Amino acid sequence: MLIFAVFYLDEYLTVFPLRLRKITKDMSVVEQDLDPDSTTGTEFVIDSEEELIKECEELWKDMENCQNKWSLIGTETLTNSNAQLSLLMMQVKCLTAEFKQWQNETPEIIPLTDDVLTTLGKEELQKLKHDLEIILPTIQSKNKKLKEDFAREQQWLDEQQQIMDTLTTIQSELESQIEAHSKSRLEMTNEMKAKILTIKEFKEKLLIALGEFLEYYFPLPGGKTKRKKTNVEPTAQLITLNEIIEILINRMFDVPHDPYVQINASFWPPYIELLLRNGIALRHPEDPNRIRLEAFHQ
Repeated sequence: MLIFAVFYLDEYLTVFPLRLRKITKDMSVVEQDLDPDSTTGTEFVIDSEEELIKECEELWKDMENCQNKWSLIGTETLTNSNAQLSLLMMQVKCLTAEFKQWQNETPEIIPLTDDVLTTLGKEELQKLKHDLEIILPTIQSKNKKLKEDFAREQQWLDEQQQIMDTLTTIQSELESQIEAHSKSRLEMTNEMKAKILTIKEFKEKLLIALGEFLEYYFPLPGGKTKRKKTNVEPTAQLITLNEIIEILINRMFDVPHDPYVQINASFWPPYIELLLRNGIALRHPEDPNRIRLEAFHQ
């Protein structure tokens, strides 16, 4: 019911201006055709005005009645499909009524004279000026906002540029420090390599001197001083004291978790006793046939 009431009111609102425009146009035509000095014409115009006022009052009463009916009608819940169909039917009826009114209208032909064109041009310019005056505050507000945004972006850009300059300066300083550190480290590496080479040469000289000392002062029985292989069988020939010490040293550094060496037949017992008595070697606490070198480096 609410939808049909709305349609009824919309139909009156659509038809009312058209009917009012038609009556006004008929009056203007009659006024143009009548003689200004004629009393009959004046009376006819007065009658037409009274008729127009009367018809307007009737239409206004109809609108008030429609509005009262609309306010008294309760709302009715419709489904989406029914509501859409009702709205479409309302639109069809409104468009049909408007189409009929326009069919009854007689188009007014405006003569394209200079005065008419000038008047139309002035009206268009006034309308354009009015529209531009309405749009101007909005454009000014947008320009002001854009200026504020631009100022903020410019400030942010300046801050980022300052940060970039600071980071560039720090990067240059770090590169200089890294370059100086690299040179210093290269010099230290070269010095360390030279020291390591010197120590290796000194170690070789020390080992040669130790070997010569041991071979001279602690020779094998029978005067045999020829160097033998370290990995020998138990039935092999005796090895020198230098070789025994070398085996103990290699065992200590190659297998630090188990530095003990098994005593076999190639180890001359007096050499073993010499190492044990002078604290150079130690026996295994559970196996007396295994010895190891004393950890002098710890």
